[in-house]
Amino acid sequence: MKNLIESQRFKVNVLLILMTLFCLSLSIFRYYISDTKVFFFLNWNLFLAWIPLLLSSIILAFNINGKLSLAFIIIVWILFFPNSPYILTDLFHLKARNTIPIWYDLIVILSYAWTGLICGFISLSDIEKLLSRYTKDRTINGIVIVFLFMSSFGVYLGRFLRWNSWDVLNNPFGLFNDIVIRFIYPLEYTKTWGVTLLMGIMLNFMYFTFKLVKNNNEKTV
Repeated sequence: MKNLIESQRFKVNVLLILMTLFCLSLSIFRYYISDTKVFFFLNWNLFLAWIPLLLSSIILAFNINGKLSLAFIIIVWILFFPNSPYILTDLFHLKARNTIPIWYDLIVILSYAWTGLICGFISLSDIEKLLSRYTKDRTINGIVIVFLFMSSFGVYLGRFLRWNSWDVLNNPFGLFNDIVIRFIYPLEYTKTWGVTLLMGIMLNFMYFTFKLVKNNNEKTV
């Protein structure tokens, strides 16, 4: 038990829980002051952002090695991973309102966005550890880059086309049609690829900076 409590992962999980509680308290206080539920949806978005971390933690904690089990969990992880960076786009909801100062709403959204993004980055780091059992670092870096661009595409689907992760089951044909048509006629959907490309580059810079800092800290411990 002592080793568990002193482990780096335990400390990170506690910090993430505290960050989540801080976010929740901000939204509850906002509701108390303004009597409006404007940003309550952020709690659901943050819950979705936690799912990739929970999935990757299960893989590592239970040392799952079965190919079918791993493949299933990783596919589900890929479907939910875009929910982590998605909260960054909730900045679209930032505007001046009469009841609450805009600076408070900015802190609310940024708190949720940061917490969700860190959940996603830690889960991606977990997936890297998993992949390291089967392939080389250079290949893993390439896979991570692809995952982050796929995530950016997923963010576009969620923000602008309003698709959700569970629509893979609810409306797979509609989702498939919206995806395929953008690959068949890419020049007709410049917004899709503009968002995917630029956000993908941004997420790659952010994640690899996060990874570099994390690795440097581990070496100094």
